[in-house]
Amino acid sequence: MHETQALRGIIPPLLSTFTEDDRIDAQLYRREVRHLLDAGVHGLCVGGSLGEGAALSDAELAQLVHTAREANSVGVPVIAGVARCSTKAALETARQARAAGADALMVTPTFYNILTPDAEGNRLFFRTIAEEVGLPLIVYNVIPQNEISCDLFGELLDIENVIGIKQNLGGPPAIFEMCAAHGERAAVFAANDEMLHSCFALGAAGAISSLLTLFPHLAIRLWDLTQAGRHAEALALQNRLLPVWKVVRGPQFPSRMKAAAGLLGRDCGFPRSPLRAVSDRTVAALEAALKTVTDA
Repeated sequence: MHETQALRGIIPPLLSTFTEDDRIDAQLYRREVRHLLDAGVHGLCVGGSLGEGAALSDAELAQLVHTAREANSVGVPVIAGVARCSTKAALETARQARAAGADALMVTPTFYNILTPDAEGNRLFFRTIAEEVGLPLIVYNVIPQNEISCDLFGELLDIENVIGIKQNLGGPPAIFEMCAAHGERAAVFAANDEMLHSCFALGAAGAISSLLTLFPHLAIRLWDLTQAGRHAEALALQNRLLPVWKVVRGPQFPSRMKAAAGLLGRDCGFPRSPLRAVSDRTVAALEAALKTVTDA
């Protein structure tokens, strides 16, 4: 297996920046990459759920990876999301992401309802991508109907290049189970925005989650406080972020996040159809919540 040390800490998932006519806006994307890098993040995730990755073509994902690489003057790892519904399609997506400059992959299990495999099918899926593409691979455990159990993940770790998991299902108890069972062999990333400090304290190797994108400075501070054992301060910061998360989460999630980023002065473009811009009522609720938190 590859070393996991470089893939650690605060790794925000980038919002994909679309124009009103549904094309990639590379200028906005480049500006967003630089904003996150200027905050000092430890990595970048391109084409994840927040980045509407399942709605990106292979060529679009490659374009975004290439743009992130070009703007990445500090050389942090660039992770490319792979969300496809067959081994063949996922393999082609991963190959194009590698050619565009991805340092690692975050691979979602197949997710269309009747195309979810059994455990052996999942082993074959991840083994094929890991071995044929040859990049460090993080399993994105986000599909309720195709959950990667703690035991199955242990088996996947025997595959060369499988180095970690983003644990989206099950909340902090699932993070604790993964860390306790596999923390010495794998990087276990948190995705529970409402309890990031709690997940870090339980042993998570970092986070790949949405509030990191809105508040990169605060996310880094939260990580640093936890690593320093200053748990009361970290918990207080976690509690400050909770009201924002309670408004941001919900239907049309990328649209909500783009609206929130816009209110913070960061134009991240339009959501990809069929997602739509959020209502004025949602914007007002976001504005009220965001007034309580400053990313500094």
